[in-house]
Amino acid sequence: MGNAILWLQLGTFAVLLLGLWLFGRRGADAAVQRDATVRFETRLQEHTQRMEERSSALEALVRDLDRALREDRALAREEMGERLGDFRQRFERRQGEALSSLQESLQKGLLTLDGKLSDALERNTEKLVKQVGGLTETADKRLKEISGQVEKRLSEGFEKTTATFADIVKRLALIDAAQQKITELSTHVVSLQQVLDDKRSRGAFGEVQLAGLVRNVLPESSFSFQHTLSNSKIADCVLFLPAPTGNVAIDAKFPLESYRRMTDSSLDSSEQKAAERQFKVDIRKHIQDISSKYILPGETSDGAMMFLPAEAVFAEIQAHHPDLVEEAQKRRVWIVSPTTLMAVLNTARAVLKDEATREQVHVIQEHLGMLAKDFGRFQLRMDKLSQHINAAHKDVEQVHTSARKISSRFTKIEKVELEGAVPRIPAAADETPSESE
Repeated sequence: MGNAILWLQLGTFAVLLLGLWLFGRRGADAAVQRDATVRFETRLQEHTQRMEERSSALEALVRDLDRALREDRALAREEMGERLGDFRQRFERRQGEALSSLQESLQKGLLTLDGKLSDALERNTEKLVKQVGGLTETADKRLKEISGQVEKRLSEGFEKTTATFADIVKRLALIDAAQQKITELSTHVVSLQQVLDDKRSRGAFGEVQLAGLVRNVLPESSFSFQHTLSNSKIADCVLFLPAPTGNVAIDAKFPLESYRRMTDSSLDSSEQKAAERQFKVDIRKHIQDISSKYILPGETSDGAMMFLPAEAVFAEIQAHHPDLVEEAQKRRVWIVSPTTLMAVLNTARAVLKDEATREQVHVIQEHLGMLAKDFGRFQLRMDKLSQHINAAHKDVEQVHTSARKISSRFTKIEKVELEGAVPRIPAAADETPSESE
């Protein structure tokens, strides 16, 4: 208020100065100007006095207004305090009602959502159980089929193996019987010297011993006794072996007279030397005869065997007559004794068995190929089954993850975790703040 009065005085003074200036320009006479100045000063003093009186009145008025305003403000504060308390009570009451209704709606929504999720989880679980059950049944059926095929083929293989073992047992029984017969025959032999005195008996003895060895080792279809060749020569035994060996002829005759004379201690040294020379001539001639009679290109093997049923004669040749051994090797004649012939026959049996196995290899390979295909299909189907199971497992894990997240959010909602959020007051509560404004 004091500033307004000061501005009013300054404005009045400025108006007077302006009038004085205008009046000064119009009057040219100095006396007139002095009179005007005196009048102006007088009026100015009067106006100043009136302005001071008005200023005093205004100051009194301002003081009255200030006192009235202070009283009004106190009354207004009291009234505003009462209204604010009432507003605060109504605000808190409506806030509680709003929170209660919000919690009720949230709980209803959570219950509804929980029921829907439970139904969805149950349906998905039933579908997964059905799919897993179907896959399990399919896998069981395929496994049963494969197991049946495997058991069938294994049983067939076991039957073949059992038949082979039975055949081996029969042959072992035949060998035992032959050995018993040989033992019985040896007990009834009075003297080997008496048997070997006659040339025919000696040849028959060699053939019998050769036949016993061959029959005990080789199957009947792999040899022939007294076999006639294409040159009309009769071999004591011919072994039918697979290529590249071919047919091998065996001669069972051997010279014994010169050997007996050579080893007779009752003769003098000259006669023994003559007998030794004759022994070498007989052996060499026998080697040549075997080479010329029983080695036929395209029909027999490129070698033949000379069977010596006496181990002593074989040892004598191998130990003291290397030239005869060289002659036999040159003529492709193999000198064998009962012991070495047994080794040769065992080797021939292994060759025959290997050949028979090779003949059946294509059958075995065919079955193995079929079995490999079956196992390949089984592996592919097991891989597909594993992929389906892994996919189902991943889906179940994802469902569990979603369920955990939803449960966590439900827990947060139940705890009312509204960080920094203040619920908005309904429209009905907005009337009181407008009155306070």
